[in-house]
Amino acid sequence: MTAATPKTVLIADDTAFVRDRFAHALQVAGHRAITLQSAAELLARVRADRAQISLIILDLRLPHAGGVELVRAIRRLDDGELPILVFSGTIASAEEVRDLAALGVAGYVNEYSAVQHILPSLAPHLFPDNFNRRGSPRVVLGIPVAYRFGNTIAAALTVNISKGGLGIRTMTPLAVDTKVRTRFRLPGSKHDIETESRVAWSDRRAGMGLQFERVSAEDQRAIDEFVDQHFFSNRKA
Repeated sequence: MTAATPKTVLIADDTAFVRDRFAHALQVAGHRAITLQSAAELLARVRADRAQISLIILDLRLPHAGGVELVRAIRRLDDGELPILVFSGTIASAEEVRDLAALGVAGYVNEYSAVQHILPSLAPHLFPDNFNRRGSPRVVLGIPVAYRFGNTIAAALTVNISKGGLGIRTMTPLAVDTKVRTRFRLPGSKHDIETESRVAWSDRRAGMGLQFERVSAEDQRAIDEFVDQHFFSNRKA
């Protein structure tokens, strides 16, 4: 994967702090970020620039817009083609997650992620051809991870975790399809989790994503429970 081809990303949120941080992270990486404050602005931009839009990042609680109904309105304009990410803190219930999945929402992102974590969380959606999408939400998580490839052992910090893999922040990512053995420990646990994985996406500016290929049943349950418990932990008041 490469970040050489600029992408156009719509960022729709009524909070300037969120809009500006995501826009800055994208612009530093050479992408075009368009910030929007309302549902009306968002829908107008989709109508006008649909062919140029690479990704929409959306606050479900925009003023005068009704959550899932706003996504339905976008889908009436784009025929289900545009990738949409939802800010996880604006999700109100598991029912909304099911409704959004039915509308083809690509995933969720933490609106309060540190700036250095934003691009890695967006990379799989900006470059979908180089990433095997995982079917569960990603939880922002910065923990040490040791990984082995060939005879080399390296260490880094994770960016996020899902039920199917890890995002890792590193300036020396491995090539896509590289086989990797990982070891990490979830917060609050005394047990190391070990996986056999492959590199699903790789970008020197963002890090790399590992897709689990072999995990013990016990470790997979621990990962699943962690993701389920923490996905809704960060919401707007």
